[in-house]
Amino acid sequence: MINNHVKIVELFFSFLKLGFTAFGGPAMVAYIKELVVEKREWLDKQTFQDGVVLAQVIPGATAIQMAGYVGFKTRGILGGLASFTGFGLPAFLFMLFLSQVYVKTHDLPKVISVFTGLQVVVVSIVANAFLSFARPLVNSKAEMFMAILSFLLLFFKVSPFLIIFICLVLSQLVFKDVSINKTETSKRINYQGLLILIFIPFIELFFLYFWDKTLFNISLVMIKIDLFAFGGGYASLPLMMHEFVDRLGWIDNRTFMDGIALGQVTPGPIVITATFVGYLLKGLLGSLIATISVFTPSFIIMALSCELSEKISHLKIFFKAKKGILASFSGLLLFVTVKFVTSTDWNFLKAMMAMLSFLALYRKIDIVYIILISGLFSIFLF
Repeated sequence: MINNHVKIVELFFSFLKLGFTAFGGPAMVAYIKELVVEKREWLDKQTFQDGVVLAQVIPGATAIQMAGYVGFKTRGILGGLASFTGFGLPAFLFMLFLSQVYVKTHDLPKVISVFTGLQVVVVSIVANAFLSFARPLVNSKAEMFMAILSFLLLFFKVSPFLIIFICLVLSQLVFKDVSINKTETSKRINYQGLLILIFIPFIELFFLYFWDKTLFNISLVMIKIDLFAFGGGYASLPLMMHEFVDRLGWIDNRTFMDGIALGQVTPGPIVITATFVGYLLKGLLGSLIATISVFTPSFIIMALSCELSEKISHLKIFFKAKKGILASFSGLLLFVTVKFVTSTDWNFLKAMMAMLSFLALYRKIDIVYIILISGLFSIFLF
């Protein structure tokens, strides 16, 4: 059952309200389900569950992809745009404000103390994310092999984008049996709307190329990151670090860790760090271009998936690819964890803070509380 009479304005403001409390990443999916399935009855339980599977297979942060999915299913492309934008707008506004504060105050002693502590917490956050990615791999030799291969390839400076492609190909060879829940729909495909969506990034890049090369490069890099960010928001971390820090040198490693810390304080997916980087490079316009670009590919892919779900629901290639790509991201996240550990100037207090924050994350304590308490203690400790 799908309610096709939902007003687009209602979609926008319902998800805008949710977006202001969207801490905890994928955990927000439960709250979206409560709103959509139980309270408003816009979708039935099975249709919503199909969306959860879809959001995990395609690139992009799971929670915001589910917001888009609800809009697509109820009111098509315009509905998807309304729910996706409403859910992501609070994260953008918060990060834009914090980026402005960071630029003006990060040299002050107390601010330096706060970020000294938060950088340590970031190490724990990434380490915990690695464990959550790696835990399902323990009983699968094929997935463990891909994770180790990914780590070694990145250690020898192979591009993470190439590593993802290698694992995508390997996944089609090593995974034999993949179970799929098939769904059938009789929905008419909006080919015109899909074509317009697909051409929007190319038109944007065309104009930016001739208008401002820096903005063009920001947009191109963000699009590339989102296009390969399978496995949720944390999957984008190795890609962002490779592009921003290692390849382009836009920011140093410590500034990148500050951006991740700010991304954890704000609601929404951690990929909102793109707003921070865009602001550092090109101010308000840079943050806007970076944010739009880092969400555009996953938004378009979700639109395509929703429209073509009847055609592709029986294909195992996507589900095999998911297993291989998630395995590769375990290895990539391990590399990021090692990189952050080795780039931190450790002492006893920092080590204790890292251990305590890791234990708190492992115990499922809300990450927002961990960030706020750690920042407060950092003022006095460092």
